[in-house]
Amino acid sequence: MERHGQDEGGTDASVGGQAAGQRPEDEPGTGIVVAFGRQLKLLRGRAGLDRAAFGARTGYSAATIGSFEQGRRIPPPKFIDRADEELDAGGVLQALKEEVARAQYPSFFRDMARLEAEAVELHVYDTHLINGLLQTPEYARAVFAARRPLLDEDTVDQRVAARVARQEIFSRPFLPTLSFVIEESALRRPLGGWPVMHGQLELLLLHGHRRNVEIQVMPNNREEHGGLAGPFTLIETRDGRRIAYVEVQRDSRLYTERAAVREIEEQYGILRAQALTPRESLTFIEKLLGER
Repeated sequence: MERHGQDEGGTDASVGGQAAGQRPEDEPGTGIVVAFGRQLKLLRGRAGLDRAAFGARTGYSAATIGSFEQGRRIPPPKFIDRADEELDAGGVLQALKEEVARAQYPSFFRDMARLEAEAVELHVYDTHLINGLLQTPEYARAVFAARRPLLDEDTVDQRVAARVARQEIFSRPFLPTLSFVIEESALRRPLGGWPVMHGQLELLLLHGHRRNVEIQVMPNNREEHGGLAGPFTLIETRDGRRIAYVEVQRDSRLYTERAAVREIEEQYGILRAQALTPRESLTFIEKLLGER
């Protein structure tokens, strides 16, 4: 079992006794992000370019280049590729691209993000929020904007971009099997306001019609409920491993032991039997849209 100390909804917890408010080592401003920024600055200086000139070549403002070099913002992969080419870096910057990309996620979610990106099956149960894989950018922004303590705007932008990037799972050449059970209350909670929620529900309908995706709603009026212990994700990897990812407030864990995973699989099977069918669920979401 691997243990992580934060939750995917954006709530940072103390890790290993870290003081409240202290930046974890994966945040912008530290770690690999700063190392990349220093390397970028050295290469830019070697090329004889100021920030404005280099920004013009790569399509970014001088201020953004400064943020990349100071480790305050995480550069996107397309910038890293372009910078490596423009600075004749010989692959030095590109060699850091994967680690820099991983830094866009909080440390607790990195292992899960890797497993998610490589999964052949994902089965998800959500209670308070619509899952990140199904979120619109506007809904994701509302989620991160609601976080307390407040995130700064750069971090909100980075978290939204990272969440949207995860949704490349829907455009893979070999599509994974995806299923979601979502509590009715999460669909009725208008995070960001009704216009944002309207767009979110429309996206759920779009995903729900994909051949490899099944979305089921757990109605509020069910007298029996197999998932009262909270949300989770079940993962099957390409090599046949089955893993469970569980989040509870300030604690997130990956379970790999077969007995523990089997228990959560049993819960999910019961949940799917108790929820509306996929077709009934899409009809339910359409009715929610018609209420406003």
